Amino acid sequence: MHGRRWAAGASVLALLLAAAAVPASAQAPAPEQVCSLGDDRLAEVSGLAADEGSWYAVNDGGTSIEVFVLGKDCSVQDVLTDPTDPYDVEDLALAPDGTLWLGDTGDNRKQRDTVALHALSPGGPATLYRLTYPDGARDAEALLLDRSGTPYIITKNVLGGSEVYRPSAPLASPGPTPLEKVGSLSLSATDTPGGPVGTAGSLLVTGAATNADGSVFAVRTYTDAYLYPAPDGDVVAALQRSPVRVPLPDEAQGEAIAFEPDGSLLSVSEGVGSPVRIVRGAAGLVDVETTPSEPAQSDSAAGGSPAPAAEQDSSGVPVLPGIAIAVGVAAMLVFGFSKLRRR
Repeated sequence: MHGRRWAAGASVLALLLAAAAVPASAQAPAPEQVCSLGDDRLAEVSGLAADEGSWYAVNDGGTSIEVFVLGKDCSVQDVLTDPTDPYDVEDLALAPDGTLWLGDTGDNRKQRDTVALHALSPGGPATLYRLTYPDGARDAEALLLDRSGTPYIITKNVLGGSEVYRPSAPLASPGPTPLEKVGSLSLSATDTPGGPVGTAGSLLVTGAATNADGSVFAVRTYTDAYLYPAPDGDVVAALQRSPVRVPLPDEAQGEAIAFEPDGSLLSVSEGVGSPVRIVRGAAGLVDVETTPSEPAQSDSAAGGSPAPAAEQDSSGVPVLPGIAIAVGVAAMLVFGFSKLRRR
């Protein structure tokens, strides 16, 4: 019974959102499969990073820190561990000095007093940094590092409006360090197939990545990636500009994304056997050189409307029929409760 209701709701939502779908950039190539994650330990990959020689993958959740070092044939070559028990790891970022940053920011129930970052140094232990939101608990699955190493957290919102936060002071261990809201994103629905919740999944931010020189930022949903130009490395300004949309179709639950050093974009879904796919030369689709130093007109003082969007209200959330939003909320409640963490 629940399956029939969900299927009907998703179908209605897909029809209602179709009119607001955002066309893909005409020059974006299709993803190519590189290899598949056949190791049973890689069942819930939610974060991905890459350097010249390896890929790094982290699972959703877990009771200790485990970062899998992968060859570029998807084989597990090493596992970097630390006994720290995270709550809900959702993303992974690689700093220029080789430190792996784990975004322990998942909060489906929105009940955490603090979220956390874990900095896993090469050959060393992990350092815990607790963080607090200024305006209540948030669920977030996306972590960005800028050129200076400052972390940015992007929330996951059922209506497609995501918030951007960064530490308001130098990180302290164990903290907590307060976060400040510095921007917002407002994505529109697309018709890219995939994800666990139909068209509604094209509104939900599930991961992020920074290219090697910090001039392009990627934000992904279950179905698409958005590439933002950052000629000066400024995350807030970049996320107010118009991005290039790169479809990532047919990923069952696509949450992980990373840039290769050459600017190619990697993506992978949760699930054993999921393919690692590559969009070659993706960063080159973004014209960083001719991007104006000032961002596009913002929808508020705190942030802008970076995606090619439908008509918007003053909050920056795409204006869609009321019934579509109601169905979308219902769909995400069903999905959210099905994914509650084990504790």
